[in-house]
Amino acid sequence: MQHRYTNGLTAAAMAAAAATLSLAVCQTASGAPAHTASTPRAAAVTVSGAVTERPAEATGSAEVTGSASATRSVSAVSAVSPVAARTTPACAAKALKVTAYEASVRPRGTGTGAAIVQFKNVSSAACVLRGHPTVAGAGNGSPQRTVPLKVTPKGKASTVRLAPGGKAWLKLTFVQVQGEADGYCVSGAKPSVYPTLVVGLPSAGKHQVALDEGVFAECDDKVTATAVSAVKPA
Repeated sequence: MQHRYTNGLTAAAMAAAAATLSLAVCQTASGAPAHTASTPRAAAVTVSGAVTERPAEATGSAEVTGSASATRSVSAVSAVSPVAARTTPACAAKALKVTAYEASVRPRGTGTGAAIVQFKNVSSAACVLRGHPTVAGAGNGSPQRTVPLKVTPKGKASTVRLAPGGKAWLKLTFVQVQGEADGYCVSGAKPSVYPTLVVGLPSAGKHQVALDEGVFAECDDKVTATAVSAVKPA
């Protein structure tokens, strides 16, 4: 509650206030503490909604509690992620097994529509992938006779670290073929059919891939491509 003082303060009240002030000065001069400071506490950092907080003089730093109730220091956490990502080498072409299959979510039509390309680390060491792909149709299935497709990148690229046996994915969405039989392109162009595609990633080589069933049928030699990701697209 906030108290208000007026000019009508009595002589007795003024005398009491003066006595209190004199006592405080005497305590300070004699070396006795006028008040006790509260113990400082370290800033708390939260992970998965759990927070561990300890006095600053006891630990010297905040602590992080994970969802599995394991407690680690903040300095230990910061020493692992960004540095490890920078020092892990890019995946060499020979370290990857690359496969493709038709996506379950794709544009309507009779062509391929969309395909998922999967990258698996088949080496014995961790490596990283990053970026949007280059894509070319392989004429007669031969990578020496390729037709580059114009790639429209979709989404932001981020570094994906693959442990041995780890997988990453990207999605290719084509201009869909319409109609029956050989089909047609809305643009008026003739549909293209490729037994395989050549898919490349920065610093990770180029890889010839075939669908697990069928061939790649598309229009206009255009494709929209997501960046490689640790999350499998539909």
